Amino acid sequence: MRIGELAQASGTTTKTLRYYEQAGLLPAPERTTTGYRDYEPATLQRLNFIRRGQAAGLTLAQIREVLHVRDAGAAPCHHVRQLLDSRVHQLDRQIADLQALRENVTELRDAAAAPDPGACDPTDVCRYL
Repeated sequence: MRIGELAQASGTTTKTLRYYEQAGLLPAPERTTTGYRDYEPATLQRLNFIRRGQAAGLTLAQIREVLHVRDAGAAPCHHVRQLLDSRVHQLDRQIADLQALRENVTELRDAAAAPDPGACDPTDVCRYL
């Protein structure tokens, strides 16, 4: 399958496919006699895996690690589990940080519920922030 066909089938761009190849996410495809890339049909499954990994919040470097494990002939299940455990912990921290931020912003908003411009110090930009 030519690069344009693969890009269309996978919902990506030819530029992305070339980048993935350069970054080691896709193996170098065979070339036609005229020099065009000729991808195996299985490349589409690999691209779908990359997309699912990104949707789970994994970095391309982490996805590349998983692909290298698989390409070496081993099942990457344990490695994927570790990556997903780490991702869950990151998400928990982000959620806690966002909840604390929300509480702070709510307090600031409540303090500004009845603004009194006359009470503002002209040397401050805004007393509510």
